[in-house]
Order: sequence, then C-alpha cells, then structure tokens
Amino acid sequence: MYTTLLIELCKLQPGSLPQVLAQATEMFYMRLDSMNTTCIDRLINWFSHHLSNFQFRWSWEDWSDCLTQDLDKPKPKFVKEVLEKCMRLSYHQRILDIVPAAFSALTPPTPACIYKYGDESNSSLPGYPVATSLTNAIKTKATNEEIFTILKDVPNPNQDDEDDERFSFNPLKIEVFVQTLLHLAAKSFSHSFSALAKFHEVFKTLAESDEGKLHVLRVMYDVWKNHPQMISVLIDKMIRTQIVDCAAVANWIFSPELSHDFTRLYIWEILHSTIRKMNKHVQKIQRELEETKGKLEKQHKRRDSDDDDDRNSDREDGPLEEQIERLQEKVESAQSEQKNLFLVIFQRFIMLLTEHLVRCETGGIDVITPWYKNCTERLQQIFLQHHQIIHQYMVTLENLLFTAELDHHILAVFQQFCALQT
Repeated sequence: MYTTLLIELCKLQPGSLPQVLAQATEMFYMRLDSMNTTCIDRLINWFSHHLSNFQFRWSWEDWSDCLTQDLDKPKPKFVKEVLEKCMRLSYHQRILDIVPAAFSALTPPTPACIYKYGDESNSSLPGYPVATSLTNAIKTKATNEEIFTILKDVPNPNQDDEDDERFSFNPLKIEVFVQTLLHLAAKSFSHSFSALAKFHEVFKTLAESDEGKLHVLRVMYDVWKNHPQMISVLIDKMIRTQIVDCAAVANWIFSPELSHDFTRLYIWEILHSTIRKMNKHVQKIQRELEETKGKLEKQHKRRDSDDDDDRNSDREDGPLEEQIERLQEKVESAQSEQKNLFLVIFQRFIMLLTEHLVRCETGGIDVITPWYKNCTERLQQIFLQHHQIIHQYMVTLENLLFTAELDHHILAVFQQFCALQT
C-alpha cells in the first residue's frame, strides 16, 4: 500500500517529492549497519519496486563506498539484493545496463540453467549415458513407465550388492532425472510446471524417503543456483504437489550445501512461505472439522424439534460422525507436522548459532559478526511473524530446545519472545 502511495505522490508532485524520497533513501542506506534485518528486507522490496516504476534511475555512484566493503556487510548485501529484485521486475541485461561497471561484483549472474550432463567433456561422470538416453526419451514424449525403465540402469552409490534396491535411497538416480528434466524444461516457469506435472509419479517415487526429498531440493538448487526466482517458484510448486514436504524445505535451507546463500533474502522468503503454507493447511482442515460439527449439531436440533425415530436419526448421524472422526485424525496429523516443522527450524537455528559461538570462543574472535546479527534477527523474525502458531507449542519448545543449558546468547531470543506473550 505505501509503495503505491509513494509512487502516486511522486507523480503528483514531481518537483519536490522525488528529491525528498531520495534523501530519505540515502539516510536509510547510511543506517544499514545498525538496521534490523527485517526492516532491511522491507526496504529492499520497496526500493526495487519503486525503481521499476521510474526506469530504474538512481545515482548508483553515490553508493560506491559499498564496493570497498566485504560482501557480507549490510551495504553491499543491500545493493546486491536490490539489483536481484530489480531483475525480477525487468530482465538481466537491463540491470547490467543501469549500473556502473564497477558494481559488477554485486550484479546478479546470468539466470541460466546449469546442466552438468550437457558438456561432452563430462562424459566420464557417473550417470552421463543414462542422462543422454533420458534426454532423448523425454523429447520423444516418453511415459512414466519408460522413464522408470531407463533409470534402472543408474547405479546406486549407497547400495551394497545384497541390498534391496527398492528400499535404498539412490542420489544418483535423482540427480540424473532432476537435472535432465529441469534442463529440458528451462525455457519458462510454465514449461517447468508442466514437467513437474507430467512426471509427478516419477518424482514421488524417487523422493519417497526424507533423504530423497532433500536430495531433490539439492539438485534443483544446483541447476538453478543463479536464478533465485526459479528456485522459489519451483519449491512452491513442489510443496503444493507434495513432491517435497515443508520439513524437507526447512532441512534444506539449514543444510551445509546452502551455507553460501544462507543470509540471502530469497532463502528466508522461501522459509516464511513454507511456514505459511503449513499453517494454512492446518487451518483449512480445522475449518472443515468445525463446519462438519456444525452440520451435525444442526441435524440434532432439527431431530429434537421433529421428534424423529431414534433409528432413523442414528442412520442420518452415521456418515457425519464418521467424517468428523476422519477429520479429527487429519487435524491431529497436520498439527503434528506443523509442530515438527517448527522443531526442525528452531533446532537448526540452535545448532548453527552454537557452532558459531564455539568457533568464536575457541578462536578468540568477536561473536558479533554480520552473519551472527543476520542469523539471530532471522530467528527473532520467525518468532514474531508466526507468534500465534508458535505460542501453541511454547511448552514443547521450552522443554526440548530452549532449555536452561543453552547458551545465553540464543536463549535470550526465546526469553524475549516469551516476555512479549505475558
């Protein structure tokens, strides 16, 4: 709302307001080092959107001081994130054209697909021959059964000779299939969505285990690491189609493979979107349960007023009572998944922060680094943005994770949240 309002005001008062807004933006930029991470997120989203409405014009040279700083510092990170968001609202070459060449380290890379089996120099890679066969099969509109037949030839690096292949997680099979399919569907979002839909059965089979789901996300990231928006929309689609679940996304975000992008804005947008999907799923089933209970209650009231025969009433109540029982089971299952998601997230936060604190203590390094500030403020952000749901699980969190033995730096965040709830 405020974005639209400021754009309209700039158009209505072109002689004064744009200059005032530019000065305000400059003040925000100067204060980035002390600004809360959530506020920086909002500033990035507003500023990039605002620029897109004014031909992306800005005096980038005035911010050249960020070029002499470490890339993990707030100012260069801010410029990098703004340019990435601007690219989503435009296209890559346009962003390269609007910023000075000196800013090349902060401009987004070309958002191209990285396909490891596309270069003949990689023909010695395990799975390369199968990737070639798979490419030809998909191009000729192969069925799911034909894809499964081709994938049988992929050796399993995790499997011993005596293991049953049906129960053994095969990372190479996932890598060959996901790499090849996403490469062939790389033309657009809609092409990628169609590929996920067409080979949904293959995805579900390969990603049946928790390890499989996590590896699908790893491979997808390897293919699209230079295109954060594609990563975001693919994960959204994979959750909606139940190829991966919310816990897998959380585990992937906190995995070592993603440490390089851990403080990137798009990663946290994905996590918050994942949490919201889980919360909406629980709320939807709870509404269905309440509506069904309401129907049964109305039926009872109507029966009492009509003085119906008890045997007829039992027959009428039966289907609704069975439906209520099924929905109660679904609600309990969904709430269990929801609680597990938050447990995974907070456990991973604690592990990462504890490792950082130990590393700083043993190395005699100051604990307060840009990474530490970002991580603790992301933890606070999770608590604050999802406080209504998290409040339901406070006792579990306190008993299992945020115990008295935890380092005071981490425990303080939880205690501050608890203080807000009282």
